[in-house]
Amino acid sequence: MSFARFCRRIARGRSVSSAVFGGLALASLALVCPEVRAQQEPPYFVTYSSVLEEPGNLEIENQNIAAGPKNANGFFAPTVEFEYGVTAWWTAEAYIQGQATDHDSAVLTGYRFESRFRPLPREYWINPVLYVEYENVNAADKSFLEVTGNTTIDTLQVSNAALRGELERSIEGKLILSSNVKGWNFSENIIAEKAVNEAEAWEFGYALAAARPLSLRGSSRPCTFCRQNIATGAELFGGLGTRYNFGLGQTQQYVGPTVAFNTPKGLTYKFSPEFGLNDNSAGVLWRFGVSYEIPQVRDLFRRAK
Repeated sequence: MSFARFCRRIARGRSVSSAVFGGLALASLALVCPEVRAQQEPPYFVTYSSVLEEPGNLEIENQNIAAGPKNANGFFAPTVEFEYGVTAWWTAEAYIQGQATDHDSAVLTGYRFESRFRPLPREYWINPVLYVEYENVNAADKSFLEVTGNTTIDTLQVSNAALRGELERSIEGKLILSSNVKGWNFSENIIAEKAVNEAEAWEFGYALAAARPLSLRGSSRPCTFCRQNIATGAELFGGLGTRYNFGLGQTQQYVGPTVAFNTPKGLTYKFSPEFGLNDNSAGVLWRFGVSYEIPQVRDLFRRAK
């Protein structure tokens, strides 16, 4: 296999920058393999679409969030994700999370394992995906990967030392609905979460999003800042209370624009400012991330034997 062909097989999609080891490794690949291409996906941070990872591909992503909430210390929270396409209808993913708070400390907040299953083999007007996740995180978690229950930003005022000892193990399920119409993607997530180590009620949340590339036509010449390499959209998400107290009362709600830039080197950059819609929410959550995809990882291991 030629080196150019190897590079094309080694990378095309997503990764991340706040985790130093991930960022350095991916940057090295991008410099060494100039012909790598990125895979364009909806530019969402919280909402899932019906897109699954291609079988055999490994996607590495690092998404980060920073905020300076009112009456609380500012914080920075990175999440490193490893997503693998097991089959055409099953994608598995692992997360490692942490956060650092101004005038406080930096802590590892936990990990998650998730699987997404697509029950229908073809594209339809609405494409359902089933999501299940096991979550083992402590109360110092500030990743905002979803919002459920009647949570408010009051916990952001509590020190990491007091929160890190409060461990929650939970099972989370999502019904993901996604449609593609004339280049637009519309996705809706319904979320249900239940702590398995505590006697707590079911908690609910939601996420809605829409996005579209700036152009559906490919350029006749190679270019970096082509319109088809840029996708824009918006997300709306928040909590829906619990089984016994369902609704929008005392919940966090956020909305914001999103943008993704897919480079010819194979890296995808995403950015979104998310604005709190009520007094229970932080003023602005600043999200940014980088992602990278390594195609057919299992084939590379087979050749190495």
